[in-house]
Amino acid sequence: MEKLTFKTGLKDGVPIALGYLFVSIGFGITAINSGLNPLMAIIISATNVTSAGQVAGVRVLSESVVFLSSALEMFLTQFVINLRYSLMGISLSQKTDSSFDTKNRMICAYSITDEIYAVASTRKSPINVSYFLGLSFLPVIGWTVGTAIGAFVGSSIDPQVSAIFGLAIYGMFLSIFIPPAKKSKGILVSVFLGAIISCLIYYIPSLSFISSGFSVIISSLVGASVAALLLPHKEDEE
Repeated sequence: MEKLTFKTGLKDGVPIALGYLFVSIGFGITAINSGLNPLMAIIISATNVTSAGQVAGVRVLSESVVFLSSALEMFLTQFVINLRYSLMGISLSQKTDSSFDTKNRMICAYSITDEIYAVASTRKSPINVSYFLGLSFLPVIGWTVGTAIGAFVGSSIDPQVSAIFGLAIYGMFLSIFIPPAKKSKGILVSVFLGAIISCLIYYIPSLSFISSGFSVIISSLVGASVAALLLPHKEDEE
């Protein structure tokens, strides 16, 4: 069985890093346009490494009026959006070797993303700490550096080019749910309903009081709940 090393992880992480570098430029531009300064944008990317969560969080920050309500909104938004990382961590824990003690699990949990999880989970050999650190090293740097580029030079980029970078991050969102939606009608229904509810909240004047953060929470919970009731996941029979 193949011995996974830090160097192997670095090689596997190069394509992810290049993708993150490009996409995170869009987040940097979005953060600056939302009123954050470059340092704040860089710190957010360096400490979070979550595309959807960061975009939603920036929107909550830009719309914040009352601290208590905005803090609750931020907590609930991030909890709903990033809950999937907990499931990814549980799944990966079934493939890790004895080098993953409690300390290393906490360290590596920081850099679990959809793409890093996908690459790690396809490895046939048990995942060790060295490999996982190598796999996540370049993507984290790429995500942070890309954010810095977008934050510092985004305002000087041609508006049409800037719009392309802004769309790139939504392309990453699509890449997250399209593959599983092709395999599961439940996921497809959940995403479809969530999109409809989000549009209704945005376009119906009487619902304009609902902020973007709570719109994400409501759309996600309703879409997932309806899909779970109509198309429950069937456990495999042994």
